[in-house]
Amino acid sequence: MKRIISCTVQNRGGVLNRITGMFSKRHFNIESITVGESETEGMAKMTFVVNVEDEHKLEQLTKQLHKQIDVIKVSDITEKSVVARELALVKVTANSQLRAEIQGLIDPFRGTVVDISKETMTIQVTGKTDKIDAFILLLKPFGIKEIARTGVTALLRGQQAKPYVAEVNSLTI
Repeated sequence: MKRIISCTVQNRGGVLNRITGMFSKRHFNIESITVGESETEGMAKMTFVVNVEDEHKLEQLTKQLHKQIDVIKVSDITEKSVVARELALVKVTANSQLRAEIQGLIDPFRGTVVDISKETMTIQVTGKTDKIDAFILLLKPFGIKEIARTGVTALLRGQQAKPYVAEVNSLTI
């Protein structure tokens, strides 16, 4: 089962290497990883997508992450309400005769052409992983030259405000 693990860490040299080394030593395969500065100076946010066989292995993984010296916070956010996105850049063969047909595929996916040459187009698309996968599958017949994907990055959704309830003379409106 795929799990999304979010970690807040000290933003220092070697942290990424130590954490990914811990994954490797314990035979966890990282399917995707994103790392970047967080809202707090000196801190970074890491988002891992890992395949974990069972709850015991997941618990083992989170405990091992907590033991890492530079890790401040670890959360399994898979089952929580999150905003998760991925970015892909896809370079596809696109001579002048194919461009209109390819553009017809780009629009429904809200993609953007970010580079164009005589023989290729590079398209940027963002969204959930399954959306990116579907887009790439549609472009394959045209001849994909290169793909670069960021991997999933995610944040918990903001707390939803409770609906306003007015009380008048002990009656709820």
